[in-house]
Amino acid sequence: MVIALDSASFSGLPRRAMNHILNLNIVEELMKRFSGLVIAACLTLLTSTAFGADTVKIGVAGAHTGDLASYGLPTVNAAKLVAKDINAKGGIDGKQIELLIQDEECKPEKATNAATKLVSDGAVVVVGHICSGATKAALPIYTEAKIVTMSPSATNPELTQSGQYPTFFRTIASDDAQALLGVDFAIDKLGAKKIAVLHDKGDYGKGYAEYAQKFIKEGGKAEVVLFEGVTPGAVDYSAVVQKVRQAGADTVMFGGYHPEASKIVSQLKKKRVDVKFISDDGVKDDTFIKVAGADAEGVYASGPQDVSALEMNKAAKAAHMAEFGTEPGAFFDAAYAAMQALVNAIDKADSTDSDKIMAVLRSENVDTTVGTIKFDARGDAEGVGFSMYQVQGGAYVELK
Repeated sequence: MVIALDSASFSGLPRRAMNHILNLNIVEELMKRFSGLVIAACLTLLTSTAFGADTVKIGVAGAHTGDLASYGLPTVNAAKLVAKDINAKGGIDGKQIELLIQDEECKPEKATNAATKLVSDGAVVVVGHICSGATKAALPIYTEAKIVTMSPSATNPELTQSGQYPTFFRTIASDDAQALLGVDFAIDKLGAKKIAVLHDKGDYGKGYAEYAQKFIKEGGKAEVVLFEGVTPGAVDYSAVVQKVRQAGADTVMFGGYHPEASKIVSQLKKKRVDVKFISDDGVKDDTFIKVAGADAEGVYASGPQDVSALEMNKAAKAAHMAEFGTEPGAFFDAAYAAMQALVNAIDKADSTDSDKIMAVLRSENVDTTVGTIKFDARGDAEGVGFSMYQVQGGAYVELK
Protein backbone atom coordinates (compact mmCIF):
# COMPACT_ATOMS: atom_id res chain seq x y z
CA MET A 1 0.00 0.00 0.00
CA VAL A 2 1.27 3.52 -0.84
CA ILE A 3 0.47 6.24 1.76
CA ALA A 4 -0.36 9.68 0.34
CA LEU A 5 1.60 12.29 2.28
CA ASP A 6 1.73 16.08 2.09
CA SER A 7 3.70 18.76 4.02
CA ALA A 8 0.99 19.07 6.65
CA SER A 9 1.44 15.46 7.52
CA PHE A 10 4.95 16.17 8.82
CA SER A 11 4.22 19.16 11.09
CA GLY A 12 5.75 18.70 14.49
CA LEU A 13 8.12 15.92 13.34
CA PRO A 14 11.89 16.28 13.43
CA ARG A 15 13.44 16.77 9.95
CA ARG A 16 15.33 13.45 10.23
CA ALA A 17 12.08 11.54 10.90
CA MET A 18 10.32 13.39 8.10
CA ASN A 19 13.06 12.46 5.61
CA HIS A 20 12.88 8.82 6.74
CA ILE A 21 9.12 8.66 6.07
CA LEU A 22 9.54 10.31 2.67
CA ASN A 23 12.24 7.78 1.75
CA LEU A 24 9.98 4.88 2.75
CA ASN A 25 7.19 6.31 0.62
CA ILE A 26 9.47 6.60 -2.40
CA VAL A 27 10.85 3.08 -1.92
CA GLU A 28 7.36 1.60 -1.66
CA GLU A 29 6.24 3.40 -4.80
CA LEU A 30 9.33 2.18 -6.64
CA MET A 31 8.73 -1.37 -5.43
CA LYS A 32 5.17 -1.25 -6.67
CA ARG A 33 6.24 -0.04 -10.08
CA PHE A 34 9.15 -2.50 -10.24
CA SER A 35 6.90 -5.41 -9.24
CA GLY A 36 4.54 -4.55 -12.06
CA LEU A 37 7.41 -4.50 -14.51
CA VAL A 38 8.69 -7.86 -13.24
CA ILE A 39 5.26 -9.47 -13.56
CA ALA A 40 4.83 -8.05 -17.04
CA ALA A 41 8.27 -9.22 -18.02
CA CYS A 42 7.60 -12.71 -16.65
CA LEU A 43 4.32 -12.97 -18.54
CA THR A 44 6.01 -11.81 -21.71
CA LEU A 45 8.79 -14.35 -21.22
CA LEU A 46 6.37 -17.18 -20.54
CA THR A 47 4.22 -16.28 -23.51
CA SER A 48 7.13 -15.97 -25.89
CA THR A 49 8.61 -19.25 -24.60
CA ALA A 50 5.33 -21.07 -25.10
CA PHE A 51 5.06 -19.92 -28.70
CA GLY A 52 8.77 -20.18 -29.40
CA ALA A 53 8.96 -23.80 -28.18
CA ASP A 54 5.52 -24.81 -29.40
CA THR A 55 5.68 -28.38 -30.72
CA VAL A 56 3.33 -31.17 -31.68
CA LYS A 57 4.12 -33.91 -29.18
CA ILE A 58 3.73 -37.43 -30.52
CA GLY A 59 4.21 -40.40 -28.21
CA VAL A 60 5.92 -43.60 -29.32
CA ALA A 61 5.38 -46.58 -27.01
CA GLY A 62 6.42 -50.20 -27.24
CA ALA A 63 9.11 -52.77 -26.53
CA HIS A 64 12.45 -51.04 -27.03
CA THR A 65 14.43 -53.39 -24.78
CA GLY A 66 14.08 -57.02 -23.78
CA ASP A 67 13.21 -60.14 -25.78
CA LEU A 68 10.65 -58.35 -27.96
CA ALA A 69 12.67 -55.23 -28.77
CA SER A 70 12.96 -56.38 -32.38
CA TYR A 71 9.23 -55.69 -32.70
CA GLY A 72 9.29 -52.23 -31.12
CA LEU A 73 12.51 -50.55 -32.25
CA PRO A 74 11.51 -50.41 -35.94
CA THR A 75 8.52 -48.30 -34.87
CA VAL A 76 10.81 -45.84 -33.08
CA ASN A 77 12.95 -45.55 -36.21
CA ALA A 78 9.89 -45.08 -38.41
CA ALA A 79 8.60 -42.30 -36.16
CA LYS A 80 11.99 -40.59 -36.19
CA LEU A 81 12.18 -40.70 -39.98
CA VAL A 82 8.70 -39.27 -40.51
CA ALA A 83 9.28 -36.57 -37.89
CA LYS A 84 12.60 -35.63 -39.48
CA ASP A 85 11.01 -35.36 -42.92
CA ILE A 86 8.03 -33.31 -41.75
CA ASN A 87 10.15 -31.03 -39.57
CA ALA A 88 12.52 -30.35 -42.48
CA LYS A 89 9.51 -29.19 -44.49
CA GLY A 90 8.40 -26.76 -41.78
CA GLY A 91 6.52 -29.05 -39.45
CA ILE A 92 2.77 -29.26 -38.97
CA ASP A 93 1.24 -25.82 -39.40
CA GLY A 94 4.65 -24.36 -38.64
CA LYS A 95 5.13 -26.41 -35.48
CA GLN A 96 7.90 -28.99 -35.15
CA ILE A 97 7.13 -32.58 -34.18
CA GLU A 98 8.57 -33.63 -30.82
CA LEU A 99 8.73 -37.36 -30.13
CA LEU A 100 8.09 -38.66 -26.62
CA ILE A 101 9.49 -42.19 -26.52
CA GLN A 102 8.49 -44.70 -23.84
CA ASP A 103 9.78 -48.27 -23.46
CA GLU A 104 7.44 -50.80 -21.84
CA GLU A 105 9.03 -54.10 -23.00
CA CYS A 106 5.61 -55.37 -24.13
CA LYS A 107 4.70 -55.82 -20.47
CA PRO A 108 1.16 -54.74 -19.47
CA GLU A 109 2.20 -53.43 -16.05
CA LYS A 110 4.85 -51.22 -17.63
CA ALA A 111 2.54 -50.17 -20.44
CA THR A 112 0.19 -48.44 -18.00
CA ASN A 113 3.10 -46.46 -16.58
CA ALA A 114 4.24 -45.51 -20.08
CA ALA A 115 0.75 -44.37 -21.03
CA THR A 116 0.39 -42.29 -17.87
CA LYS A 117 3.75 -40.65 -18.56
CA LEU A 118 2.83 -39.81 -22.15
CA VAL A 119 -0.47 -38.29 -21.08
CA SER A 120 1.19 -36.18 -18.37
CA ASP A 121 3.91 -35.06 -20.78
CA GLY A 122 1.34 -33.73 -23.22
CA ALA A 123 1.31 -36.21 -26.08
CA VAL A 124 -1.50 -35.30 -28.48
CA VAL A 125 -1.41 -38.68 -30.28
CA VAL A 126 0.49 -41.93 -29.71
CA VAL A 127 2.04 -44.43 -32.11
CA GLY A 128 1.82 -47.76 -30.29
CA HIS A 129 1.68 -49.88 -28.41
CA ILE A 130 3.25 -52.94 -30.05
CA CYS A 131 1.98 -56.06 -28.27
CA SER A 132 -1.75 -56.65 -27.84
CA GLY A 133 -1.55 -57.30 -24.09
CA ALA A 134 0.38 -54.11 -23.42
CA THR A 135 -1.91 -52.17 -25.73
CA LYS A 136 -5.01 -53.45 -23.94
CA ALA A 137 -3.53 -52.41 -20.58
CA ALA A 138 -2.70 -48.90 -21.78
CA LEU A 139 -5.85 -48.10 -23.73
CA PRO A 140 -8.14 -47.23 -20.78
CA ILE A 141 -5.69 -44.45 -19.88
CA TYR A 142 -5.66 -43.02 -23.40
CA THR A 143 -9.43 -43.42 -23.69
CA GLU A 144 -9.98 -41.44 -20.49
CA ALA A 145 -7.62 -38.72 -21.73
CA LYS A 146 -9.18 -38.77 -25.24
CA ILE A 147 -5.82 -39.33 -26.92
CA VAL A 148 -5.81 -40.93 -30.36
CA THR A 149 -3.61 -44.04 -30.38
CA MET A 150 -2.53 -46.02 -33.45
CA SER A 151 -0.75 -49.38 -33.34
CA PRO A 152 1.20 -50.93 -36.21
CA SER A 153 1.03 -54.41 -34.72
CA ALA A 154 -1.58 -54.98 -31.97
CA THR A 155 -3.88 -57.44 -33.72
CA ASN A 156 -6.20 -58.67 -30.96
CA PRO A 157 -9.71 -58.26 -32.46
CA GLU A 158 -11.26 -57.04 -29.19
CA LEU A 159 -9.22 -53.84 -29.28
CA THR A 160 -11.40 -52.45 -32.06
CA GLN A 161 -14.41 -54.75 -32.13
CA SER A 162 -15.42 -54.34 -28.48
CA GLY A 163 -16.17 -50.63 -28.86
CA GLN A 164 -14.46 -49.94 -25.52
CA TYR A 165 -11.61 -47.91 -27.01
CA PRO A 166 -13.05 -45.36 -29.45
CA THR A 167 -9.76 -43.47 -29.86
CA PHE A 168 -7.79 -46.58 -30.90
CA PHE A 169 -6.77 -47.27 -34.50
CA ARG A 170 -4.37 -49.70 -36.17
CA THR A 171 -2.60 -50.07 -39.50
CA ILE A 172 -2.64 -53.87 -39.44
CA ALA A 173 -5.46 -56.36 -39.86
CA SER A 174 -6.78 -58.23 -36.81
CA ASP A 175 -6.20 -61.78 -35.61
CA ASP A 176 -9.52 -63.17 -36.74
CA ALA A 177 -8.47 -62.46 -40.34
CA GLN A 178 -4.97 -63.78 -39.63
CA ALA A 179 -6.21 -66.97 -37.98
CA LEU A 180 -8.69 -67.66 -40.79
CA LEU A 181 -5.91 -67.27 -43.35
CA GLY A 182 -3.71 -69.68 -41.39
CA VAL A 183 -6.45 -72.27 -40.98
CA ASP A 184 -7.45 -72.15 -44.65
CA PHE A 185 -3.80 -72.44 -45.67
CA ALA A 186 -3.19 -75.39 -43.33
CA ILE A 187 -6.23 -77.32 -44.52
CA ASP A 188 -6.53 -76.36 -48.19
CA LYS A 189 -2.85 -76.00 -49.12
CA LEU A 190 -1.06 -78.34 -46.72
CA GLY A 191 -3.79 -80.94 -46.30
CA ALA A 192 -3.89 -80.74 -42.50
CA LYS A 193 -6.33 -83.13 -40.83
CA LYS A 194 -5.26 -83.20 -37.19
CA ILE A 195 -4.18 -79.87 -35.79
CA ALA A 196 -2.60 -79.12 -32.42
CA VAL A 197 -3.31 -75.50 -31.48
CA LEU A 198 -0.79 -74.03 -29.03
CA HIS A 199 -0.51 -70.55 -27.54
CA ASP A 200 1.47 -68.49 -25.03
CA LYS A 201 -1.54 -67.65 -22.80
CA GLY A 202 -1.32 -63.93 -23.65
CA ASP A 203 -4.01 -61.67 -25.14
CA TYR A 204 -2.38 -61.87 -28.55
CA GLY A 205 -1.33 -65.51 -28.73
CA LYS A 206 -4.34 -67.00 -27.01
CA GLY A 207 -6.67 -64.79 -29.03
CA TYR A 208 -5.15 -66.04 -32.27
CA ALA A 209 -5.34 -69.65 -31.07
CA GLU A 210 -8.98 -69.36 -30.02
CA TYR A 211 -9.94 -68.01 -33.43
CA ALA A 212 -7.95 -70.77 -35.12
CA GLN A 213 -9.75 -73.40 -33.05
CA LYS A 214 -13.10 -71.79 -33.87
CA PHE A 215 -12.48 -71.73 -37.62
CA ILE A 216 -11.17 -75.31 -37.68
CA LYS A 217 -14.30 -76.57 -35.93
CA GLU A 218 -16.65 -74.50 -38.07
CA GLY A 219 -14.97 -75.65 -41.28
CA GLY A 220 -15.43 -79.33 -40.48
CA LYS A 221 -12.52 -80.43 -42.70
CA ALA A 222 -10.03 -81.03 -39.87
CA GLU A 223 -10.09 -81.57 -36.13
CA VAL A 224 -8.38 -79.92 -33.18
CA VAL A 225 -6.59 -82.77 -31.44
CA LEU A 226 -4.91 -80.57 -28.82
CA PHE A 227 -5.49 -77.06 -27.47
CA GLU A 228 -2.75 -76.13 -25.02
CA GLY A 229 -1.17 -73.06 -23.45
CA VAL A 230 2.56 -72.89 -22.72
CA THR A 231 4.42 -70.81 -20.18
CA PRO A 232 6.25 -67.84 -21.73
CA GLY A 233 9.95 -67.73 -20.97
CA ALA A 234 10.27 -71.42 -20.11
CA VAL A 235 13.37 -73.27 -21.27
CA ASP A 236 11.91 -76.74 -21.67
CA TYR A 237 8.76 -77.41 -23.71
CA SER A 238 9.27 -81.17 -23.92
CA ALA A 239 5.98 -81.85 -22.11
CA VAL A 240 3.87 -80.09 -24.73
CA VAL A 241 5.99 -81.61 -27.51
CA GLN A 242 5.14 -85.04 -26.11
CA LYS A 243 1.43 -84.11 -26.04
CA VAL A 244 1.62 -83.12 -29.71
CA ARG A 245 3.13 -86.53 -30.51
CA GLN A 246 0.55 -88.43 -28.46
CA ALA A 247 -2.33 -86.50 -30.04
CA GLY A 248 -1.23 -87.68 -33.48
CA ALA A 249 -1.11 -84.15 -34.86
CA ASP A 250 0.13 -83.59 -38.40
CA THR A 251 0.17 -79.80 -37.99
CA VAL A 252 0.87 -77.34 -35.18
CA MET A 253 -0.65 -73.85 -35.17
CA PHE A 254 0.99 -71.57 -32.62
CA GLY A 255 -0.23 -68.21 -31.32
CA GLY A 256 2.50 -66.13 -29.73
CA TYR A 257 5.96 -64.66 -30.25
CA HIS A 258 9.35 -65.81 -31.47
CA PRO A 259 11.05 -66.60 -28.11
CA GLU A 260 8.63 -69.45 -27.40
CA ALA A 261 8.10 -70.47 -31.03
CA SER A 262 11.82 -70.91 -31.67
CA LYS A 263 12.18 -73.25 -28.68
CA ILE A 264 9.09 -75.29 -29.55
CA VAL A 265 10.19 -75.70 -33.17
CA SER A 266 13.68 -76.77 -32.14
CA GLN A 267 12.38 -79.25 -29.57
CA LEU A 268 9.89 -80.71 -32.06
CA LYS A 269 12.78 -81.29 -34.46
CA LYS A 270 14.99 -82.70 -31.71
CA LYS A 271 12.29 -85.16 -30.64
CA ARG A 272 11.62 -86.01 -34.30
CA VAL A 273 7.97 -85.06 -34.13
CA ASP A 274 7.12 -84.71 -37.82
CA VAL A 275 4.60 -81.88 -38.06
CA LYS A 276 4.11 -78.77 -40.15
CA PHE A 277 4.45 -75.62 -38.04
CA ILE A 278 2.27 -72.58 -38.77
CA SER A 279 2.27 -69.38 -36.76
CA ASP A 280 1.38 -65.70 -36.81
CA ASP A 281 3.00 -62.31 -37.37
CA GLY A 282 4.54 -62.55 -33.90
CA VAL A 283 6.82 -65.20 -35.38
CA LYS A 284 7.14 -63.70 -38.86
CA ASP A 285 10.29 -61.87 -37.83
CA ASP A 286 13.94 -62.34 -38.75
CA THR A 287 14.78 -62.71 -35.06
CA PHE A 288 12.89 -66.00 -35.05
CA ILE A 289 15.13 -67.30 -37.84
CA LYS A 290 18.27 -66.13 -36.06
CA VAL A 291 17.27 -67.81 -32.79
CA ALA A 292 15.89 -71.04 -34.25
CA GLY A 293 18.70 -71.35 -36.79
CA ALA A 294 18.42 -74.30 -39.16
CA ASP A 295 15.29 -75.49 -37.32
CA ALA A 296 13.42 -72.47 -38.69
CA GLU A 297 13.64 -73.80 -42.23
CA GLY A 298 10.22 -74.69 -43.60
CA VAL A 299 8.23 -72.90 -40.89
CA TYR A 300 5.12 -71.03 -42.07
CA ALA A 301 3.86 -67.75 -40.63
CA SER A 302 1.34 -65.12 -41.59
CA GLY A 303 2.32 -61.48 -41.74
CA PRO A 304 1.39 -58.16 -43.31
CA GLN A 305 1.23 -58.29 -47.10
CA ASP A 306 4.47 -57.52 -48.91
CA VAL A 307 4.27 -53.88 -50.02
CA SER A 308 7.93 -53.46 -50.90
CA ALA A 309 7.09 -52.67 -54.54
CA LEU A 310 5.34 -49.40 -53.59
CA GLU A 311 7.45 -46.33 -54.39
CA MET A 312 6.70 -44.72 -51.02
CA ASN A 313 7.76 -47.92 -49.30
CA LYS A 314 11.02 -48.04 -51.25
CA ALA A 315 11.76 -44.43 -50.29
CA ALA A 316 11.09 -45.08 -46.60
CA LYS A 317 13.38 -48.10 -46.54
CA ALA A 318 16.10 -46.20 -48.38
CA ALA A 319 15.80 -43.43 -45.78
CA HIS A 320 16.13 -46.02 -43.01
CA MET A 321 19.27 -47.44 -44.57
CA ALA A 322 20.76 -43.96 -44.97
CA GLU A 323 19.89 -42.91 -41.41
CA PHE A 324 20.53 -46.10 -39.44
CA GLY A 325 22.69 -48.23 -41.74
CA THR A 326 20.43 -51.29 -41.50
CA GLU A 327 17.36 -52.78 -43.11
CA PRO A 328 14.17 -51.98 -41.16
CA GLY A 329 12.67 -54.72 -39.03
CA ALA A 330 9.25 -56.03 -38.09
CA PHE A 331 6.21 -53.75 -38.50
CA PHE A 332 8.32 -50.88 -39.88
CA ASP A 333 5.98 -50.41 -42.85
CA ALA A 334 2.86 -50.30 -40.67
CA ALA A 335 4.55 -48.01 -38.13
CA TYR A 336 5.66 -45.57 -40.82
CA ALA A 337 2.11 -45.64 -42.19
CA ALA A 338 0.71 -44.94 -38.71
CA MET A 339 2.91 -41.86 -38.37
CA GLN A 340 1.92 -40.70 -41.84
CA ALA A 341 -1.78 -41.15 -41.10
CA LEU A 342 -1.61 -39.32 -37.77
CA VAL A 343 0.45 -36.42 -39.11
CA ASN A 344 -1.90 -36.09 -42.08
CA ALA A 345 -4.95 -36.10 -39.79
CA ILE A 346 -3.53 -33.42 -37.48
CA ASP A 347 -2.61 -31.30 -40.49
CA LYS A 348 -5.97 -31.71 -42.26
CA ALA A 349 -7.89 -31.15 -39.03
CA ASP A 350 -5.77 -28.07 -38.36
CA SER A 351 -6.09 -29.08 -34.74
CA THR A 352 -4.86 -31.45 -32.05
CA ASP A 353 -8.44 -32.02 -30.89
CA SER A 354 -9.05 -35.77 -30.86
CA ASP A 355 -12.56 -35.60 -32.32
CA LYS A 356 -11.32 -33.60 -35.30
CA ILE A 357 -8.34 -35.91 -35.80
CA MET A 358 -10.58 -38.99 -35.73
CA ALA A 359 -13.00 -37.44 -38.19
CA VAL A 360 -10.19 -37.06 -40.72
CA LEU A 361 -8.87 -40.58 -40.11
CA ARG A 362 -12.30 -42.06 -40.80
CA SER A 363 -13.20 -39.95 -43.81
CA GLU A 364 -10.07 -39.26 -45.86
CA ASN A 365 -7.73 -41.56 -47.74
CA VAL A 366 -4.02 -41.12 -47.09
CA ASP A 367 -1.12 -42.47 -49.13
CA THR A 368 1.25 -44.46 -46.93
CA THR A 369 4.00 -47.06 -47.00
CA VAL A 370 1.35 -49.81 -46.88
CA GLY A 371 -0.77 -48.26 -49.63
CA THR A 372 -3.70 -45.87 -49.69
CA ILE A 373 -5.73 -46.36 -46.53
CA LYS A 374 -8.44 -44.90 -44.35
CA PHE A 375 -10.09 -46.26 -41.23
CA ASP A 376 -13.53 -47.69 -40.57
CA ALA A 377 -15.80 -46.70 -37.71
CA ARG A 378 -14.12 -49.21 -35.39
CA GLY A 379 -10.58 -47.99 -36.11
CA ASP A 380 -9.40 -50.79 -38.40
CA ALA A 381 -7.48 -49.77 -41.50
CA GLU A 382 -9.21 -50.47 -44.79
CA GLY A 383 -6.92 -51.73 -47.53
CA VAL A 384 -4.49 -53.83 -45.45
CA GLY A 385 -4.26 -57.59 -45.07
CA PHE A 386 -2.12 -60.66 -44.40
CA SER A 387 -0.14 -63.08 -46.54
CA MET A 388 1.41 -66.45 -45.77
CA TYR A 389 5.20 -66.74 -45.67
CA GLN A 390 7.63 -69.65 -45.40
CA VAL A 391 11.24 -69.74 -44.26
CA GLN A 392 13.21 -70.75 -47.34
CA GLY A 393 16.99 -70.60 -47.43
CA GLY A 394 17.12 -68.71 -44.13
CA ALA A 395 14.62 -65.98 -45.04
CA TYR A 396 10.86 -65.50 -45.08
CA VAL A 397 9.40 -65.69 -48.58
CA GLU A 398 5.85 -64.58 -49.38
CA LEU A 399 3.76 -67.41 -50.82
CA LYS A 400 1.58 -66.44 -53.75
